[in-house]
Amino acid sequence: ALGPVFLALVEPWIARRPFDARELLVGFAVVPGVALVVGGIPDAMRLGLAVGILSAAIVAVFASLNKRLITRTDALTVTALEMGAGVVFLTVLAPSLPATSPMFVMPGTRDALLLLTLASICTLLPFALSLVALRHLSAFGTTLAVNLEPVYAIVLAIPIFGEQRDLSTQFYAGVAIILAVVFSYPFLRRDPSA
Repeated sequence: ALGPVFLALVEPWIARRPFDARELLVGFAVVPGVALVVGGIPDAMRLGLAVGILSAAIVAVFASLNKRLITRTDALTVTALEMGAGVVFLTVLAPSLPATSPMFVMPGTRDALLLLTLASICTLLPFALSLVALRHLSAFGTTLAVNLEPVYAIVLAIPIFGEQRDLSTQFYAGVAIILAVVFSYPFLRRDPSA
């Protein structure tokens, strides 16, 4: 939820465009909605909250750099470079991680097919398409739309798990806030003189 807040501050600096206070206000406006959907943070997860805040700041820098990079480079090239760098980094890092079982286990045929499907259709393709969309949208706008993720994940889980009876009024209030903020953003960006 804090990704748009950080992006409102970082993207103008990295993309060399003027700061827009409306983006900062919209970024802050979505935070209560996500907080209501999540339903609070237990005390035992305070470290996780801190890591999430740091992650949102890093995502803001990464998205802003991608916005700048995608205007000059092909989306598939950027995808290959970034995913390849991730593979190299994690491969170098893996031996230093504590492990109670072997680090690399050869998957069976079924698992290998599932992993290939997840890697190509559920990771590489959406990432490349998001970079193509980034050519036409701001990094702020795309990150703001990502706040819909918990909403559509829960909506998709309803027919699969049938746990909608566990959803509270605060969840629906949070969804309403998120939807209102995300869908009002394009109207706030309109030039009044146009």
